[in-house]
Amino acid sequence: MGKVATPRALPENEAKAVARMLRVSPQKLNLVAQMIRGKKVAAALADLEFSRKRISTEVRKCLESAIANAENNHDLDVDDLVVSEAFVGKALVLKRFHARARGRGARILKPFSNLTIVVREVQAQAA
Repeated sequence: MGKVATPRALPENEAKAVARMLRVSPQKLNLVAQMIRGKKVAAALADLEFSRKRISTEVRKCLESAIANAENNHDLDVDDLVVSEAFVGKALVLKRFHARARGRGARILKPFSNLTIVVREVQAQAA
């Protein structure tokens, strides 16, 4: 007697990947996520490849993972994939202390973020 399998949260034509504990603030990560939302996967990968943002390499890894999940786990066609969702969440924040003049201290916040990318297979329109 095993447990009953939980039903799949996403529709049959979608796959997702999650990157957790990325060492960047959610605000900065959202700028990179905005860049790829709604684009075809090939265009999104190209944009991330040539982006000058430091975190774009981690976002690219997460997108490639979502593509691999779609291809291997859900039998979706890679050429028809579109980034349907790319959203950012807050993770923990490390609080650090920096000594200042006259015995004072300044607080330094080192935020972490989570990134979720959902790709969807869109059927090519007949001409």
